[in-house]
Amino acid sequence: METRLLDYLQRILNSRVYDVAIESPLELAEKLSNRLGNKIWLKREDKQPVHSFKLRGAYNKMSRLTPAELERGVVCSSAGNHAQGVALSARQLGCQAHIVMPVTTPELKSDAVRALGAQVILCGDSYSDAYLHALELQKKHQYVFVHPFDDPDVIAGQGTVGMEILRQHQHPIHAVFVAIGGGGLISGVAAYIKAVRPEIKVIGVQMADSNAMLQSIESGHPVTLPDVGLFSDGTAVKLVGTETFRLTQELVDDFVTVDTDAVCAAIKDAFEDTRSILEPAGAMGIAGMKQFVAQQQLQGQDLVAITCGANMNFDRLRFVAERAEVGEEREALFAVTIPEERGSFKQFCEIVGQRSVTEFSYRICDEREAHVLVGLSIRNRSEVPEITDDFASRGFVALDLVDNDLAKDHLRYMVGGRSPLVGNERLYRFEFPERPGALMRFLSRMHPSWNISLFHYRNQGSDFGRILVGIQVPADELPDFQDFLATLGYRHVDETANPVYRLFLR
Repeated sequence: METRLLDYLQRILNSRVYDVAIESPLELAEKLSNRLGNKIWLKREDKQPVHSFKLRGAYNKMSRLTPAELERGVVCSSAGNHAQGVALSARQLGCQAHIVMPVTTPELKSDAVRALGAQVILCGDSYSDAYLHALELQKKHQYVFVHPFDDPDVIAGQGTVGMEILRQHQHPIHAVFVAIGGGGLISGVAAYIKAVRPEIKVIGVQMADSNAMLQSIESGHPVTLPDVGLFSDGTAVKLVGTETFRLTQELVDDFVTVDTDAVCAAIKDAFEDTRSILEPAGAMGIAGMKQFVAQQQLQGQDLVAITCGANMNFDRLRFVAERAEVGEEREALFAVTIPEERGSFKQFCEIVGQRSVTEFSYRICDEREAHVLVGLSIRNRSEVPEITDDFASRGFVALDLVDNDLAKDHLRYMVGGRSPLVGNERLYRFEFPERPGALMRFLSRMHPSWNISLFHYRNQGSDFGRILVGIQVPADELPDFQDFLATLGYRHVDETANPVYRLFLR
């Protein structure tokens, strides 16, 4: 292995990457450092011209092609970032690039590839499907195949990330955290670090639903996954490379697997320190580092996470924002059962108190019991048992839903429906200034003689909170109810005649 390391060291030192790549900064993440009790450094590969490290390996490979090979053109398969690296390199070198991308690739990435002048071919559901089609095109048209990870020149190009880290931070480093898809980045980074400063740990980070490298290491040979998760599309690889497997098996010290919620929380962490939005693969190093720090109880160490990409689709941001709080353990989600009787709702609100409510959903459905879905902001996971005990002390049964994927993915959006117990119900939308405690103040002003039969609220991060409320008001009390609305002081809209209400809720 020592001979191989020296070979890769020489390849990395002689890599031709800076015609297209920049030496990305190594930045101290001050807020994250303070929270974790370690110095956290971010290697900002998201700042590259194509917002990913991938152009390093692609250009290093393609810059070594002969004029005849460049004339024939190149082909590659990619989930997005390698595609942009190849396309930019092809434009720089004056050759035609044919890029096979999975149909699941975010439109942001495929549009960026087209903008660089490459031909985009969509095929298959994962990188591996696209890879097989690219090989067919290579054979048919005699293109040069530019592998996204399993090529010594590509690996060496990615290894310049490790070279820069050690040049930029010449003090002790405890560990470097690297996201793994096919293994090109971690192979190159580990090869350089272990050749120059072998005492530094190299930790691989994989998604729990796309952990082909970890399963391969545990099995002793490359393993093909039947399916991969697509949230982190940049690391959705069913089969790792032969060369990247060999290097990772020999050189990587440890592995961490992370889930979607943890990655969403890491995207938020990076935003709070850098004001940049990473894609899921780009935030995996941070997520793995946080988990490793907690597991090992590290304090006072210098840790580096490579933020390897920022090609995030805008329409994913809502999902990321919602799941980040759960991933960071800053939101607790409960299903609470309370007696369907006068005063229960007020008692429920008293228990919640001044805690910030992120979500509140209720629909009358039973004459004896009411079931409420409520999200509460918390400082850490240890508060959950305390909140559960508070509910229990009033006779309310609270079910912790933080780890319940069915609740997080579906039920929180489905609470409601028709009810046989909604006589005299009127439906209103309210708006109120969104500030701490505003929701509970709203609830406390509701007249006790009118029963709340439906309630829905979700904090959307806006300056105004929006609530949908069903209230049972006898016909002879409507004038008093109108007076109440006038004195309430909140903008409101009567939706009782809305056809959607009649179709799905009445």
